[in-house]
Amino acid sequence: MIRWPEKYAPERTRLHVKNELAMDVKPEVVWVWLVRARLWPTWYSNSANVAIEGGGPDLKAGSKFRWKTFGVTLDSRVEEFVPVERLAWSAKTTGIDAYHAWLIEATSAGCHVKTEETQNGWLAALNGAVRPNDMRRKHQSWLEGLLSKARTGLPP
Repeated sequence: MIRWPEKYAPERTRLHVKNELAMDVKPEVVWVWLVRARLWPTWYSNSANVAIEGGGPDLKAGSKFRWKTFGVTLDSRVEEFVPVERLAWSAKTTGIDAYHAWLIEATSAGCHVKTEETQNGWLAALNGAVRPNDMRRKHQSWLEGLLSKARTGLPP
């Protein structure tokens, strides 16, 4: 299960989206692609300009990073970091206060990856009303891109 901070619990937020995908690759490979945030734009078209404070290609516990997604620039911070199992970050910009979590569970065939996001704020409410399924579709694309990249092996 996702470990929601109280203010981001789905029942307390304006928008909640969840996606999941069974993957026929080792969880360790999925993890490396997921935390290699600077490479997201090469395989997830809804991301751009990922910059991790202090440099480096990978997210770590407490990492702060700035990036663009859904047409807005977000300031994010890694809030949960359990290698090869859990990754979550908060994300903020004017009108949005979000929490995005990932859960990787090993299976006999590889792993099962779940991602969920909750959002509060006026822009989150507007996006949910105007484009109600956009985030679900884009997050599914993110999962599918993650699987595609993980099937190629470890990133450079």
